[in-house]
Amino acid sequence: MKFFIDTASLKEIREAASFGILDGVTTNPSLVAKEGNVDFREHIRTICEIVNGPVSAEVVGQDFESMLKEGRENARIHPNVYVKVPCTVDGLKACHALSSEGVHVNVTLIFSAPQAMMAAKAGASFVSPFVGRLDDIGTDGMELIQELVEIFDNYDFDTEILVASIRNPLHLIESARMGADIATMPFSVISQMIKHPLTDIGNKKFLEDWNTVQGKKK
Repeated sequence: MKFFIDTASLKEIREAASFGILDGVTTNPSLVAKEGNVDFREHIRTICEIVNGPVSAEVVGQDFESMLKEGRENARIHPNVYVKVPCTVDGLKACHALSSEGVHVNVTLIFSAPQAMMAAKAGASFVSPFVGRLDDIGTDGMELIQELVEIFDNYDFDTEILVASIRNPLHLIESARMGADIATMPFSVISQMIKHPLTDIGNKKFLEDWNTVQGKKK
């Protein structure tokens, strides 16, 4: 499984990259807005220089022509840019047009299997189902991932399943067990994945015992 970080923070991206586990980055307009008054395209270019992998750059236009124009501009930022479009009628049209031009497209805001299938047939490189937001409305988001893995395996879609809106390590583990291709998560979840109380306790005990031995030598 590939690990992506879901952020536009250069600090978080650099830190996650230093662990040697980072395969790509997903951003969205909300995440970029958190970084303040930044030049969007320059910011994406900088991210691409940090991470040697797919970097999703989302369009904000709501109609086909706007999405197509923005998508082409975003794709020119760097070869690793994947243009991100919403799963709407115009988004699917833009996905089809851009992918036909050789542009990688990540179709986002997917909440059902039919949406994901439509995106895959339209030429999406990634589909991004949002498990956390489905959980928020009382639906089991992981059921959708299970459906998508089964459906995509049945028909050998080239499209990869990118599990998004991950809220905790359990979402990640369940996605991996089901066979999803990619998980994108905030830095907080990456940090949770590393930590375990027994590791901290064991490390503390090792250090205490070592210091005791060194004290006796003196």
